[in-house]
Amino acid sequence: MIKNADRIYYGGDYNPDQWDDAAIDVDMKLFKEAGINLVTLPVFSWAKLEPEEGVYDFTWLDKLMDKFLENDIKVCLATPTTAQPAWLSRKYPEVLPVDKQGRKRTHGMRVFFCYNSPKYRERAAAIAEQMAKRYKDYPNLVLWHVANEYGTHCYCPTCEKKFRQWLKNRYGTIENLNEKWMTAFWGRTVYDFDEIMLPTELNDDYRFNPTLNLDYMRFVTDSTIECFENEASILRKYTPNVTIQTNISGHIENLNQFKMTSHMDIVAWDHYPRPQDDKSMRAFKLDLMRGLKGGQSFMMQEQSPNQQNWQPVSKLKRPGEVRMISYEAMAHGSDTCLYFQLRQSVAGQEMYHGALITHGGHGNTRVFREGARLGHELEKIGDTFLGATTRAEVGLIFDWDSWWALEYGAVNCLPQKDFNYIKHMVRYYRPLFEGNIPVDIVGIGGDFSKYKVLYAPYLYMMQGDLSEKLHAFVEQGGTLVTTTLSGMVDENSKAVFGDYPGLLRDLTGIWVEEIDPLEPSEGNRMVMEPGVLPESAYGCEYQCDVIHTEGAEVLAAYGEDFYKGTPCLTEHTYGKGKAYYIATDPDEAFLKDFAARVCGEAGIRPLYPAAENVELTKRSNDRNTVVFALNHNHEATWADFGTDRFVDLLTDREVTGRTEIPAYDVMILKQK
Repeated sequence: MIKNADRIYYGGDYNPDQWDDAAIDVDMKLFKEAGINLVTLPVFSWAKLEPEEGVYDFTWLDKLMDKFLENDIKVCLATPTTAQPAWLSRKYPEVLPVDKQGRKRTHGMRVFFCYNSPKYRERAAAIAEQMAKRYKDYPNLVLWHVANEYGTHCYCPTCEKKFRQWLKNRYGTIENLNEKWMTAFWGRTVYDFDEIMLPTELNDDYRFNPTLNLDYMRFVTDSTIECFENEASILRKYTPNVTIQTNISGHIENLNQFKMTSHMDIVAWDHYPRPQDDKSMRAFKLDLMRGLKGGQSFMMQEQSPNQQNWQPVSKLKRPGEVRMISYEAMAHGSDTCLYFQLRQSVAGQEMYHGALITHGGHGNTRVFREGARLGHELEKIGDTFLGATTRAEVGLIFDWDSWWALEYGAVNCLPQKDFNYIKHMVRYYRPLFEGNIPVDIVGIGGDFSKYKVLYAPYLYMMQGDLSEKLHAFVEQGGTLVTTTLSGMVDENSKAVFGDYPGLLRDLTGIWVEEIDPLEPSEGNRMVMEPGVLPESAYGCEYQCDVIHTEGAEVLAAYGEDFYKGTPCLTEHTYGKGKAYYIATDPDEAFLKDFAARVCGEAGIRPLYPAAENVELTKRSNDRNTVVFALNHNHEATWADFGTDRFVDLLTDREVTGRTEIPAYDVMILKQK
């Protein structure tokens, strides 16, 4: 939760170094009309604030801070270190990154620095300290925003040297590294840490050395955390009561966000769904943000109030779409509604990116009117659900190391080369989401004991005490759902010595003999045992495990190919609980019916009955319980709240029982 917040923060990125004082004065009036109460700045203004090394000029920013104070607008103050000034790149070229192709990049792009460069860190810390000392007593400072959208990978000599030290710290001896990496394969044995090179296109190790590449990804995360802490530690020193974060970009896979966000006070997400994304993909990513810090509320740091101009086709947001997406984010745990950007840039790569205030500089636009409506609704809601959490009885394990190993480290090892981890995870999430069953996205270090059902699809890697935790969860009465591509490697991406699923073999009561990858044009069938699910057979694709049971009950068998009649869905009792193993990639109909079976057996019910395409979520804090009802249909439909009684925070109407929800509209219901 944001420290000392008294309402939902509504506003976003503001870049006033692009226009004059007269335009800024107009903006202040328009902000008031729109209910804007927070601005984020000066994200990209390092060159303006430090025109030469050690020479600072905050005159411009001081004037702005005074103006925001006069207009009662809170400030999320960003350290501008995402875009270093040209003098820094020219004077100290070692701050510039080297890409995977081995090319030394030149000055220009934002987030174009080596996160391990001592000089970059020195100058970044210096300007962070200048800002912290100058504005520590500024009454409207409510948030710190460190840099912006970390995620650059660098392959420079500084990183290579640090990587070797990182490996030495991790493995201790070169003999241990050789054993863990199994370097005997392809004659990769090394006798000194200095013989280890970064995985680049110069050696193709990013494709052909899965363990090296996996450790490099881990190293990048740890290095980026150091880079963040280089500034955050200074901000904490001067402003201990101000919330500190940095925003997660759409390139979410570049860093292990469970580790990264453990160093932040709150998770901050840049929410840019693609026009072709269905609502389950949007919701999954929002639930992932809520899950990164164990179910805490998060920030929607950025979204576009209109088109996103860096997408292949920059579609306009349809009337009501921004409002719907905004409330959906809050329904899944966001305590803010912030835009990139508040006024449209006058030049540059994003000058046609959507903004609350267009190049016209007035409020007579559809986007502004819709934004103002939303702003005043949020004023009315106030602090009702700030910090509120969601109680879920279903957890879905999301593991960055398995993601990296499946998509990057093992891309040339697996039977299939085109695995998309998030898309496959969303397939298991979707029927739960569409059934209005709350789901927590949980990391491997999370607390499994609070769930009745735990989905663990594609849990490729077993590391730490994960196996013991899963065994304890099932033994104590939980239901585990796991799948093909689970339990296959250890933490070093080394295959299990024995049959898959390795450490999960006794838990699932099966073993895998072979894995048959299917061409896109191929498929198979899952022929069900009588009474297991509503249909007698379902389709499946992508790949098929040929498995044998060791105590598990067979619930379905393949209908085609030489392994016709062998199991593809099993259930195994273990202690007080049970573990399901799904040996293939089933179709959507199976996943929906299977989710109904598993949740029904565990006594898990939807929040409330509702028509199709009505999304329901619930958030509770120590003051209120709030239900969000979002009608994604373009005609009115219903939800049935039974005997529970609510007041709609947007209309002040009392709500109970079967209730009509207007077309493409939202109800935010405070329980009485």
